[in-house]
Order: sequence, then structure tokens, then C-alpha cells
Amino acid sequence: MTKHRVYSISVASVYPHYVAKAEKKGRTKTEVDEIICWLTGHSQQSLDDQLAAKTNFEDFFAQAPQMNPSRSLITGVVCGVRVEDIQETTMREIRYLDKLIDELAKGKAMEKILRK
Repeated sequence: MTKHRVYSISVASVYPHYVAKAEKKGRTKTEVDEIICWLTGHSQQSLDDQLAAKTNFEDFFAQAPQMNPSRSLITGVVCGVRVEDIQETTMREIRYLDKLIDELAKGKAMEKILRK
């Protein structure tokens, strides 16, 4: 079975789109970074290092310091697919991140986005 093309895309190439989506709705780059760090366990410095290294999505999630155990509370639909029904681990992590960025852009409070 071949891997999905998105696995080889660098996080750094998609990151500006996450930020633009958030800023277009009055949110900030800092909030985007907070979401990514919450999900993956990265510090701001290690996130910046991953972006600078142009790490692809597969390696970004595989090498994440500590995936947040509360991420299983993320539910809903992204691109017509329920995130909780995605079986492939890396794809589910990518969709979790997409869902969190969507929630940010829709104006949801950070406490709810971060499942506190």
C-alpha cells in the first residue's frame, strides 16, 4: 500500500496557510503555535526547529516529543471524514491538527480547543 502524498509534504509549507486561516478570522500565529505545541508536546523552540528543518508530516508526528493524550477527545468532520473514524495513525494526527485549526478559525475559545 502506498502512503498518502500528504505524508511527504513539509509542515513548514502548510504552516503559513494555518496561520493565514487563523489571522483572517482575527486569531493569531501565537494561538496556532500553542495548538501545535499542545497537540505534539513540542516547545516553541523545537517547533521552530522542525519548521526550519522542513520536516515532513510523517516524521513530524513520529518524532513528536509527547502526543497529547487528550487528542482522542477531538471529534468532528474534516474534509468530509469523521476524524475519530480514521484508522491510519498519521492521517488521524494530521486531521486532528486540521480540526483544531478549523476550530480556532471558527472563533472557539482556546480552553475548548485545547480540551481543558
